[in-house]
Amino acid sequence: MFGNGVIGILCESGNKWERRAPLTPSHCARLLHGGRGKAGVTRIIVQPSTKRIHHDSLYQDVGCHLSHDLSECGLILGIKHPKLEMILPERAYTFFSHTHKAQKESMPLLDKILDERASLYDYELIVGDHGKRLLAFGKFAGRAGLIDFLHGLGKRYLSLGYSTPFLSLGASYMYPSLASAKAAVIAVAEEIATLGLPSGICPLVFIFTGSGNVSQGAQEIFKLLPHSFVDPSRLPGLFEKDMVEPKDPTKKFDKADYYAHPEHYVPIFHERIAPYASVIVNCMYWEKRFPRLISTKQLQELMKKESRLVGISDITCDIGGSIEFVNQSTPIENPFFRYDYVTDSYHYDMEGKGVICLAVDILPTEFAKEASQHFGDILSQFIGNLASSKDISELPSHLVGADDSAVLDQIIDSLTSIANPSEDSEVFNTSTKKLSLRLGKASENVGENEDNLKIRPAVLILGAGRVCRPAAEFLASTGNKMSKTLLGDDVEEPKDIQVIVASLYLKDAEETIEGIPNATAIQLDITDEGSLSWYISQAEVVISLLPPSCHITIADTCIKLKKNLVTASYVDASMSKLDEKAKSAGVTILGEMGLDPGIDHMMAMNMINQAHVRGGKIRSFTSYCGGLPSPSAANNPLAYKFSWNPAGAIRAGRNPATYKSLGDIVHVDGDKLYDSASRFRIPDLPAFALECLPNRDSLVYGDLYGIASEASTIFRGTLRYEGFGEIMGSLATIGFFDAEVHPMLKEGNRPTFGAFLDELLKIKTKTVGDEKEMVETLISLEICKKRATAEKTVRTIKFLGLHDKIEIPVSCHSAFDVICLCMQEKLAYSDSEQDMVLLHHEVEVDFPDGRPTETHQATLLEFGRTENGKTTTAMALTVGIPAAIGALLLMENKIQTRGVLRPLEPEVYVPALDILEAYGVKLSEKVE
Repeated sequence: MFGNGVIGILCESGNKWERRAPLTPSHCARLLHGGRGKAGVTRIIVQPSTKRIHHDSLYQDVGCHLSHDLSECGLILGIKHPKLEMILPERAYTFFSHTHKAQKESMPLLDKILDERASLYDYELIVGDHGKRLLAFGKFAGRAGLIDFLHGLGKRYLSLGYSTPFLSLGASYMYPSLASAKAAVIAVAEEIATLGLPSGICPLVFIFTGSGNVSQGAQEIFKLLPHSFVDPSRLPGLFEKDMVEPKDPTKKFDKADYYAHPEHYVPIFHERIAPYASVIVNCMYWEKRFPRLISTKQLQELMKKESRLVGISDITCDIGGSIEFVNQSTPIENPFFRYDYVTDSYHYDMEGKGVICLAVDILPTEFAKEASQHFGDILSQFIGNLASSKDISELPSHLVGADDSAVLDQIIDSLTSIANPSEDSEVFNTSTKKLSLRLGKASENVGENEDNLKIRPAVLILGAGRVCRPAAEFLASTGNKMSKTLLGDDVEEPKDIQVIVASLYLKDAEETIEGIPNATAIQLDITDEGSLSWYISQAEVVISLLPPSCHITIADTCIKLKKNLVTASYVDASMSKLDEKAKSAGVTILGEMGLDPGIDHMMAMNMINQAHVRGGKIRSFTSYCGGLPSPSAANNPLAYKFSWNPAGAIRAGRNPATYKSLGDIVHVDGDKLYDSASRFRIPDLPAFALECLPNRDSLVYGDLYGIASEASTIFRGTLRYEGFGEIMGSLATIGFFDAEVHPMLKEGNRPTFGAFLDELLKIKTKTVGDEKEMVETLISLEICKKRATAEKTVRTIKFLGLHDKIEIPVSCHSAFDVICLCMQEKLAYSDSEQDMVLLHHEVEVDFPDGRPTETHQATLLEFGRTENGKTTTAMALTVGIPAAIGALLLMENKIQTRGVLRPLEPEVYVPALDILEAYGVKLSEKVE
């Protein structure tokens, strides 16, 4: 059976919480239908499971077979080892066996493997050419372990009489995604940064052991919290000795000797470091031949000296291991025990004396979706070799086992990582000799001086309009956390980002950055080539929020200086021509990174790609987007308001449109656009009575999204509240959208608004008088076909003041100038009113194999936000934040593609959507 190319995926049976999978449905799809392992994988059989993070049907959809019987499989994959009776003879198995350290409890499994003449590929022993493990959940254990501990820390402090923001944090499994869990930690961090912590528990000192993946994951979460660096001189003798010291006082620590003779050394952690700790986060690798981190006796002596130690998060969960008193593991639903050092007893509450301890041995499954994705991304790269190889000697060397010296190096590096600054531990910043210890005000850095500050990466934002401030705030205060939080395991420690906001008028830039940390305002004229080049050269990424006509000048300079560029504007023909130049320079120009275009692309491609992975074909794609007043602010006859000059929006509403409906191409002339408005309701938002206007050329999105040959319907529309189109159509028919200079508005005497309205209507008939007469006039002139429409139009005319006996300003030369002026004055938002952005996609998916058609819906609903007396519009948020996210992705090198591109690829839209959701932008999806 070895090497027959048939893979089996086990149903995890060892723990009720185990929901991970070694391969996700998308990994299976790539393996079966053209992925890297295609040559080696012919079939995948999945044991049914009702608790696996991915439903059985998703595996079926991509071509896997469901069966409890895995006897056909030459290679069987799991996460944890199966029950002994499930081990089949002469098969190859891959899972975490926990046998390579001769763990006593795992010996029956090893005996069973040998008895059945089966092969075992242990994930813990699969290493790369660099000698490091390829397959691990360590960072997810660290992340979940620290979040869970902070959750319990809030309860423990409450039992001790202190209320802290940690109380609002849930356990990791309570969040639908890693991104949302990190967003919750960031919310706690913001409260701590604003209000601090009770003085009775400060300074709150966290000590992390180890420098591997587990420690990195735990520290990744910790660094979301506000923390300060304390000069190590405040911890007496910390840098004078190592983690362990020789028993012979005449000798110095020697790493090679410690490897060979660990019995010649004694631990000093309990003397040098533990006395200063509030929390110990244990992430170190340990074996019995090495000294413990802290023995039970040492802990008891430490606590008798009124130690500040509150608890231990033993993420390694080595029973009786490096922390001796940890004699048990704990379940996810009840993850803490309390050790009473006085009575040497164990309890399962937070109320009494002692130290609380978290010791969960299955932490990564709390983030089952992300952990499975990460694991499968790596495993799927070589699973074809494992599935098709009939002889172990045929396998690449890195799939056979780990080198013993590498294991020993990991042991000693973990043991010495805290106290030895020369070992390049992540806990210590060796250039500044500071230890990350204290939670408190975010800006408080004890002992820090300018000489020790690292140069901060800079983002140059060109333009200081409404969209700029959300982008600048995000990058300067939130983005530096978000990068490490959500962009993946390989992102280096985030630095504070210096944001430079440039405007033609310095005052505008200064007002934009007011109150934003790490932000600088400058005056810049982009036509000054020397100044533009100098400022772009100082930045890692440039964001242009200027009008599209300015982008080419900026893009040319970015290419010359090899700097990446982000815009929220459409990628037009002139920008597309720069593609080859940008590629040659190794530069990325990321356009259409806003709302529409931007988030609309990302949501669409996410839905479409998921459908394609499952073997589906897109039957219909419809997309609707609108910037609207919130329902409470829609308090005028048009139910519409402007936060900018209305001229652009009115002109857009006069553009011709083309779309595809049930296979037919439909054209709508610009002057008929408002007549084509159709009612539209989003099922999940019944309170919104909407209508939709066709939006320009929808057909180009068939090509952009790769669905032109599949979809019989491709439609993009602009949303307005119901009734908007018929009123605007009436105003257009009256003549208010005519941009030609009107004879009545030439220099000289100025008419009143009412007289001008009379003139427009008198062209066809007579002067109008009261409201009833106006309604009858509009009907008689066939400007309005329905009385209800005529009444709405008259109410709009009166609301806008188009009938007033006030002179029209000399700035108005056309009917279009008049309507724009009135709309700008009367349809403006007040300081207390909010706008709203609504984006909705519907995708109908057909399946060639006869599965029923599915309707997938995705909705973004965002309202303007008011904080500290300042209102940020939803439109500014949903345009500015994606542009800022694009800059983050480029800074972290998460976007590998060079040239001119849109956010249509997973390398852009997957992390960008995660960050948007974590930031609080409301995205929802459902399938019918």
